[in-house]
Amino acid sequence: MKTDEPKHPLGGPRKEGHEPAEERMEDWFREGATSEFEEGEVVRGRVVQVTPTEVLVDVGYKSEGAIPIEEFHRHGKLPKVGDQIEVYLEAKEDSEGLIVLSKDKADKIKVWDAITQAHDKGLPVEGRVVEVVKGGLAVDVGVKAFLPGSQVDLRPVKNLAAMVGQTIRAKVIKLNRRRGNVVLSRRAVLEEEREEKKKHTLEVLSEGMVLTGTVKNITDYGAFIDLGGIDGLLHVTDMSWGRVGHPSEIFQVGDQIEVVVRETGRVSLGYKQKSSDPWERVEQTFAPGTKTRGKVVSLTNYGAFIELEPGVEGLVHVSEMSWTRRVRHPSKLVNVGDEVDVIVLDVNRAAKRISLGMKQVEPDPWATIEERYHPGARVAGKVRNLTDFGAFIELEPGVDGLLHISDMSWTRSVGHPSEILKKGQDLETQILNVDKENKRISLGLKQIQPDPWATVAQRFPMGSRVTGKVVRLTDFGAFIELEPGVDGLLHISQMSNRPINRPDEIVSVGDELTLLVIRVDPNERRIGLSLKELAHAIEPPRPEESPRGRRGKRGKHRDDFDDDEE
Repeated sequence: MKTDEPKHPLGGPRKEGHEPAEERMEDWFREGATSEFEEGEVVRGRVVQVTPTEVLVDVGYKSEGAIPIEEFHRHGKLPKVGDQIEVYLEAKEDSEGLIVLSKDKADKIKVWDAITQAHDKGLPVEGRVVEVVKGGLAVDVGVKAFLPGSQVDLRPVKNLAAMVGQTIRAKVIKLNRRRGNVVLSRRAVLEEEREEKKKHTLEVLSEGMVLTGTVKNITDYGAFIDLGGIDGLLHVTDMSWGRVGHPSEIFQVGDQIEVVVRETGRVSLGYKQKSSDPWERVEQTFAPGTKTRGKVVSLTNYGAFIELEPGVEGLVHVSEMSWTRRVRHPSKLVNVGDEVDVIVLDVNRAAKRISLGMKQVEPDPWATIEERYHPGARVAGKVRNLTDFGAFIELEPGVDGLLHISDMSWTRSVGHPSEILKKGQDLETQILNVDKENKRISLGLKQIQPDPWATVAQRFPMGSRVTGKVVRLTDFGAFIELEPGVDGLLHISQMSNRPINRPDEIVSVGDELTLLVIRVDPNERRIGLSLKELAHAIEPPRPEESPRGRRGKRGKHRDDFDDDEE
């Protein structure tokens, strides 16, 4: 052996040319001193040196293992020389013959062992919520675990971000150590705690008991009250004797309220039961015939509900809203929140129903309608509404008359009342009929003017020549205005001797024409006119010629006339 050969540290790299004695010593370390270590195990070691970059740990092997200082920084605490720590033996030798150790892997193995034990025994683990991930939260329990959103709380959590940074207790519901997957449930822990509290509360709970609870959640149908370990439902119908549109009108989450236990099985609670039912004295307070004032709280197709006092409502049916108007929907007269005067018509305490009337507050204007309006009299009014069949004329507040479309003009064929009238227009009409029983008044507009068709036969006798203007063309002819309100029809067959396909081949709107009256019917209000017959009437006497010559001359004259008319 060469005495000047430098010695190598324990477990240092081997060089070629070592003496056989050193090889035997290495074999001794390999076979004896480390026979108790196996790669992949957690072993205990002693810290022998701490440098800025690594920590040297002696596990009793031929060399110390170097662990990067970062593995200790991640856990927030550096060891001291002489401390006993647990490390993971990754390999007995690396390429340089040094033992390979890991603090991170040792800690993770310990964590996985603890998580596995908690999973097998159903015990909770503690961890810190680190971030919001898709579908839930990421929780640090030594390893990163997944907490589904549905398992965060007993009820859905809208703002998962508010949980970040909180330390929670949860159960391990799924575990795959090989893949490194851990699924947690905080809800399972909360349910167990709730069951314990519920068991205690149920032992002392009884019907009729008055308890103080906290409004935990509000829904459309009620509020859930935390009584301490158990939730009770305070239904919206048990919040007030009066009408409650939504529980949030009375309570807010976090309110401390006193409630009465109505049922212990499902833990049904009541709030209005702390006071007496106002319907017990309703027959004395609101006797039939009583005039009172209330607030409109709801509208339906058939009427309006009026709150007379908290917890007592009555219905005004649409038929009881107005003496004069046919109310199709209550919103035409009242709105929610309006204060109205009503008369109590009927009270049914057993069914909790009160019938009210609005029109009974005022006298019925139709009771004396015949004294104020007589058939044949002229009345002034205002156009209140237009319909397809006529116009409603307001004669006085609450009294309307109907001016039917057929009573608007003697002469015009009115397609819609808007052709003659406008809403809001002041108008004079004549009363045609008064029906007190059915509350109807019929009015006429044309009746205040003489009927021009009454003397049309005298003014436009058959065979007379008349002059008029083309005002409208149809497929079958042209309408000629003879005077305002009196039109005649020039049928297409009366336009020319030659065949005509369309009236506009002969006449156009606006043309002034002289025609012959060939038909007058005052009853049907029709006047028949002819251009063709007029041509016959004004044809000059025919000279004594041969039949051939006469026909030729006559035909030419008619053609010339037709051409002129065209």
